[in-house]
Amino acid sequence: MSWVSDAVDALRAGHTVTVRPRGHSMRGRIEDGQAVTLAPTSPDEVGVGDVILVRWKGNVLLHRVYALDPERVQIGNNLGKVNGWVAWGDVLGRAVDV
Repeated sequence: MSWVSDAVDALRAGHTVTVRPRGHSMRGRIEDGQAVTLAPTSPDEVGVGDVILVRWKGNVLLHRVYALDPERVQIGNNLGKVNGWVAWGDVLGRAVDV
């Protein structure tokens, strides 16, 4: 997935980036191949229901925020499956436009 490494590099450099992710786990919110604009973010900018780009078990996922606490964020897909908790350091960016 070359869009993932390009997006991560851009976000780490402080840039906003537009990607076209593939897959169906976010259907109803983000359709397969739909343009998504991601921006660098910080914990104070992320809310429940937002879509974030996050490192998860060796992969990078575009997933929805289900819950927050000071140390971590709970993620899942848009179909109701909750993956679990990740540290804020694994949050790479936030969707600012779909």
